[in-house]
Amino acid sequence: MKHVFGRRRIVAAVASLLGLASLAVVTSPASAEPASTATASGPTETYLIVHSRGVSSAGVATAVSSAGGTMVASYQQIDVIVARSANPAFADAIAAVRGVEGVSATAPFATHVDAVETDDTVTTTAAPSASEPLAGLQWNMRQINASLAHEITTGSRDVVVGDIDTGLDFTHPDLAPNYDADRSADCSSGAPQPLLPGNDQNGHGTHTAGIVAAGVNGIGLSGVAPDVSIAGIKSSNDEGFFFPEMVVCSFMWAAEAGIDVTNNSYFADPWLFNCRNDAEQRAIWTAERRAIRFAMSKGVVVVASEGNESTDLSHPEVDVISPDFPPGNEEEREITNACAVVPVEVPGVVGVTATGDLSLKSFYSSYGISTADVAAPGGDSILQVTPEAVNGRVLSTYPSYRPCLRPVVDQGATYCYLQGTSMAGPHVAGVAALMRSQHPDLTVGSIAARLQQATNPLPCPAPSIYADFPQNSGEPQSCQGGTAHNSFYGSGEIDALAAVSG
Repeated sequence: MKHVFGRRRIVAAVASLLGLASLAVVTSPASAEPASTATASGPTETYLIVHSRGVSSAGVATAVSSAGGTMVASYQQIDVIVARSANPAFADAIAAVRGVEGVSATAPFATHVDAVETDDTVTTTAAPSASEPLAGLQWNMRQINASLAHEITTGSRDVVVGDIDTGLDFTHPDLAPNYDADRSADCSSGAPQPLLPGNDQNGHGTHTAGIVAAGVNGIGLSGVAPDVSIAGIKSSNDEGFFFPEMVVCSFMWAAEAGIDVTNNSYFADPWLFNCRNDAEQRAIWTAERRAIRFAMSKGVVVVASEGNESTDLSHPEVDVISPDFPPGNEEEREITNACAVVPVEVPGVVGVTATGDLSLKSFYSSYGISTADVAAPGGDSILQVTPEAVNGRVLSTYPSYRPCLRPVVDQGATYCYLQGTSMAGPHVAGVAALMRSQHPDLTVGSIAARLQQATNPLPCPAPSIYADFPQNSGEPQSCQGGTAHNSFYGSGEIDALAAVSG
């Protein structure tokens, strides 16, 4: 991803060993040497290769070997190949192969995960609750009427939410009972591998997973859909960089593993804005879009966070944070609507903006009249600190082996306060899982439409509220549209009770 939206931002054995032979992945060890070393003289790079429909993947694979490369994975369903090579001329050689539409090295195109941090306020005491011990701190669940929805349904174990993120601490006592190991995978190599203990070295993925599916078990807190299954799909390396091949792998895994809903709290293209008039960026855009659309064609509901750049995605002007890898390479560039954010701007993806405890758009949340479908609690530590939301942030599960600035511990289990559109998206993914639990035959489009209907509409707020938080271009944040649908909230703030009452 390049950025987990937890501050700006936020890509099992091989499939056949898990009984998922239909996932057409041909793999080689990521550390294997290129088949030809005669031309290998530079650092080893990972490449995404996009070829035309009808062109033989085997033929492209032969060309990869001839150019001094090694196959990592071949996703035949979408005509995308992941390869590695130390040959500096590899990209040019493959681009000249008949039927190849594009090839791009992915290393320069990633974004590091960080968090929207503003102060060092720590909250350590939970209010008493008749349900989970830390439920008194979950202003976010009260805001979307989660507990009232749970009187109707808490979800079905047959419904699986795939959290495409930095990993998942599946040993956490609030997540372990709901964890689906068979549908989890580590895609950090570009090909699915087993998800091992200690895999979430960032903590972001464990946090978002808890918002979706922390269980009701007398420990800590509960998620939006506490009885659905949760699968971890690791789409970053341990440093928190989301590379394009990881994102492609993650959606292909979700498509074939029987995942019902994916949460995507990151942007998944080489840059924050991926400009299709650039050959390298176009190859990445095409590969990622194909993977996402393939997943949706297999019945996967894709929920994505808008991002934390306070930017109007429907009218972009400036990108100042890309590329984020290697660190320090950021450059300011003018952009237009020819540039798009993945996955949120892929047609059919449910886009989510963030709100705080006052149901105002969070100061950092990006937005857009064409991208924002619904809003959900993401936290706001500046404009919306209240007696209910004592530091403005969202509390959720967290690995015990990772540091947290604002921890809460219950019965030995660790929880952490974070804010970002990363936290908003999982609320909507959880509601989508409740819907699918009630109506397993609903199509992806039907669930997306029902999510937009299951909202509390919100009018555009006064522009002066965001005067101190301009867009990257320097222009003020500006809300467009009416109460029924606007660029800050889409159709409104998600309401779990409304979603399950119909």
